[in-house]
Amino acid sequence: MAKMTKSQLLASLAESANLSKKDVTLLLEKMVELAYSEVKNSGEFVVPGIGKLVKVKRKARMGRNPATGEQIQIPAKTVVKFRVAKAAKEAVL
Repeated sequence: MAKMTKSQLLASLAESANLSKKDVTLLLEKMVELAYSEVKNSGEFVVPGIGKLVKVKRKARMGRNPATGEQIQIPAKTVVKFRVAKAAKEAVL
């Protein structure tokens, strides 16, 4: 079974909600913009029933270059992670 493409997702949502594909596309784009700005400013964005995007600070650490085996220092950085909601896990699994 192939994964659903963006256009298939938008068409499915538009059909099930009795909205135009253009309206659903605009709504999804605005939700993505809002998610990015909220994670950037407050550190997290919750999608009820699905999960949340969270900004996480990683500490500096030692790593290993896989080609040479040489130890290298990996600097600290901030990354974005997605934490799946318990309800979503239970519904899928």
